[in-house]
Amino acid sequence: QVQLVESGGGLVQAGGSLRLSCAASGRTFSSYTMSWFRQAPGKEREFVAAITASGGITDYADSAKGRFTISRDNAKNTVYLQMNSLKPEDTAVYYCAGGTTWGRGLYAYNYWGQGTQVTVSS
Repeated sequence: QVQLVESGGGLVQAGGSLRLSCAASGRTFSSYTMSWFRQAPGKEREFVAAITASGGITDYADSAKGRFTISRDNAKNTVYLQMNSLKPEDTAVYYCAGGTTWGRGLYAYNYWGQGTQVTVSS
């Protein structure tokens, strides 16, 4: 069993930056693909970024490319999402997720955090 706890959300002005963190419990963190998803009010949860267990491969949604960076520190059981040049449309609850498969679908991930709110003001 893996428990995930996100932190780092908050209120930021458009053009600003935030770094989200997701701390995982358990000794198998380094074997999981990790990802970030987000869900805006009234919308479905959507893929943002993913990183392989070793950190060697990353994937980004088009909306995140060039602005967001996913990374991980397996020694600290933590995955990060650095978000730059934030836009009001980035406002959402951001969730980290972990799983043993690779993909952009929610089905690929077994473990989910409780989410952290990111609000970008214009």
